[in-house]
Order: sequence, then structure tokens, then C-alpha cells
Amino acid sequence: MTPPKLSIIIPVFQNLLGLQKSIESIKNQIFKDYEVWVIDGGSDLDTQNYLSTLEKPFYYQSSVDKGIYDAMNKGIQLAKGDWLYFLGSDDVLFDENSLNTVFCNTPVKAASIIAGKVVYSGSQPAFIYNAKKKVKEVFWSNFIWIRNGLHHQSTFYKKEIFETVKYNLKYPVLADYWLNLYLFKHGFSCKVVHAIIAKCSADGISKSGNWTIYEEEINLKIALSNKVLKPLFYCIAKIKYSFRKRLHDS
Repeated sequence: MTPPKLSIIIPVFQNLLGLQKSIESIKNQIFKDYEVWVIDGGSDLDTQNYLSTLEKPFYYQSSVDKGIYDAMNKGIQLAKGDWLYFLGSDDVLFDENSLNTVFCNTPVKAASIIAGKVVYSGSQPAFIYNAKKKVKEVFWSNFIWIRNGLHHQSTFYKKEIFETVKYNLKYPVLADYWLNLYLFKHGFSCKVVHAIIAKCSADGISKSGNWTIYEEEINLKIALSNKVLKPLFYCIAKIKYSFRKRLHDS
């Protein structure tokens, strides 16, 4: 059997309503050359019952895991598609053309990564510098050392990338940022798509603005560069943290 073009991986734990919305947004896609792996962390009976009703090309695995990135790594192992895409169970594809735009209207042969935009919803401000701006632009440049230029809900990775690297569980909140920095540092190419791929919640833990998240950011940047840059990374994190705190307090 010919492998699907795309494997969609959805990590979930105790979020049945969000999962159902995510799956409906996939079923509504014009593009159909995909499989979907729901990686459940051992949710309640209602979720298990729902998962048991899924039919091909939707599949699931349910077992206790070590968090979202452990679940995503499990999905990588199961996926058979040429490309991998990670959709959160709180998130949905933007419209019925989202996947069609990426795989039918975009030349991607030379790229290892395809990345588009996301639009945020939720009560939290989506950006540290603008409480009203809801669309996250995408970039693949040295500015990624300042902040993450890709969002995993709008990024597609060639599966072959994961033959040598996986999400690093040392970074429980920012392993997606670590992965993108790792790939940028090692010269992987990224095709930018100027279209909105997904609607995402801005209420996740990575958007909470806690200082522990910025400490994690500092540590992952040091791990991928040099300890002598720690003062620089600390200053960048402190500025971002201060702006976000001011935004939340205003």
C-alpha cells in the first residue's frame, strides 16, 4: 500500500471536546491524502469510547506518557507519511483548504520544512509586544535565536528529519522551539507559506509568561550554542518577560 503524503499527529489528554473539534477540522479538508494518529495519554472512559469509534485513516494509541512531546515522539514512530504535522487537541485547521494550500498549491520538493501562519484565540495575549495582534507571522532566519519563528501547529516536517532527531524531553514546554533551533543551526531548508494554517489557543502553558519558561528558553539556547552567550540570552529573556508581565498587568 502506498504511504500517505501526510501523517497528522494529535497528542491529547483529558480534552475530548477539543479533540473532536480537531478531528472534524481534518475531516473537512479538501486534501485527503493523510493518516491521523491520536496519541492519548490515558484519558477517561468517555475519551476511550470516542477513540474506539474512529475509522481509517484515523488511528489511536492510548497509554501513559511523559507529556506532550513524549506523545509526539510516539506519534513519529507510528507515522508512515512523507510529511509530519502536529495538531494540538485545542486547535483546528483554519479552513477546508489549509492542507490543500500546502500540498497542492506550493512547490515543496527542495524543502525539509514547510511553515505557515497561525491565528490565536483565547483570553491570553498571543504576543509579548502586542495584545491585539492575533496572527503569528512565520520566519526562518537568525532572528529565531531571539524568538521562535515557527509554530508547530502550522509547520510540516519531512519525516526523514526525525531519523536522527526527536523532540527533546529535557525541555517539557519548549521542545518545539529547541527542535526548530536545532534544525536551523544544522542548515535545514524551510519553505514559508504566506497563508494561515490553523487556529490555535493562546491559553497554553507556553504562553503563560512564567519566568520558568524563560529559564528553559535560556538553557536550550545555551545547549545549542555556547555558555559564553548566557548573559545575552538572559538579557533577551528578561526583556521578553518584562514586556509580557507589563502586558498582563495593564
